[in-house]
Amino acid sequence: MKSLPFGLDIGASSVKVVWLSQDQGMFFLNAASSMPLFAKGMQSDSPFDQEQMAKALQGAVKNAKITTPFVNVALPENQVYTRILEMPVLSDKELSSAIYWEAEQYIPVPLNTVTFDWKVLAKPKSTEAGATMKVLLVGAPTTIIDRYQKIIGLSGLTINAVETEILSVARSVITDNNFPNTLLIHIGAISTLIAIIKDATIIFTYFVPVGGTAISRAIAADFSFTIAQAEEYKRLYGYSSKTFGGKIGKSSEPILMSILTEVKKAIALYTDKFKGETPIQQILLSGGTAKLAGIDLFFTEHSGIQTAIVNPWKILKDAGQLPKEITGSGPDYVVAIGLAMRDYA
Repeated sequence: MKSLPFGLDIGASSVKVVWLSQDQGMFFLNAASSMPLFAKGMQSDSPFDQEQMAKALQGAVKNAKITTPFVNVALPENQVYTRILEMPVLSDKELSSAIYWEAEQYIPVPLNTVTFDWKVLAKPKSTEAGATMKVLLVGAPTTIIDRYQKIIGLSGLTINAVETEILSVARSVITDNNFPNTLLIHIGAISTLIAIIKDATIIFTYFVPVGGTAISRAIAADFSFTIAQAEEYKRLYGYSSKTFGGKIGKSSEPILMSILTEVKKAIALYTDKFKGETPIQQILLSGGTAKLAGIDLFFTEHSGIQTAIVNPWKILKDAGQLPKEITGSGPDYVVAIGLAMRDYA
């Protein structure tokens, strides 16, 4: 049974780890754990904050009983520049030369302050005139990369790979080459990622600067709750007209409507670009806020597209044997699972 680096998802309010093994093409879960995060070291240049953050990471790894020091980590989309490019079909050598000029156009800061990378998402088999390939261009401020390397090093871990959250989410969600055309909504604490998947490949990504925390703040403001109380009411009642008189849902609705507006724009863009082709067949929700009761019905009713909550644990051979606290939190773990799968792809 082969075992490779584990996935480490450092969120705004929690840290999640997933460690997988693979045998004969099937995944097995070695370890998974989620812990609240009170340190702010990933956003801070303070040595004290960074040491506290390193200790928090150590605690998460120890709690999960992970024994490998090698880790794959994702950078938050709100801290990186991401662009999917359509480019002529190029060799790897030609792409290495061309990508710098593309980066100059799409990364709005001096390139000497940025670490940038690219990944070919789809390359057509035919090289006929007009054929294009899709390339994901990612740039991250070098200061952020350095900070992650320092803090993770302080925790006793060694970075194997760094990527963006959307790649990790997509990897955990796309199950095969026949995956239906999908609009993916990943709602994190601070922000929301929207991606369109066509022919099992990401063709569009978009970042929306609102997430689950904004919903909690709206509930807190409407009911004079603390944020902790608002989080609890959100968890208990969700977006539902049948519980608590639908009052929590009404507080959540303006935030969800702002996300829905961007979703409709993405659908319109897809429809315009791919006239006559298979439309978007489903919406998938992931991230902690995807567990909000009734949120799938909200997007189904307002978009006209069937919406479901992702279950990334279905990749596992032993998924039926997982404890409920793990299986019930599948949407929370999509980034960590995608990171843990990275080296098996």
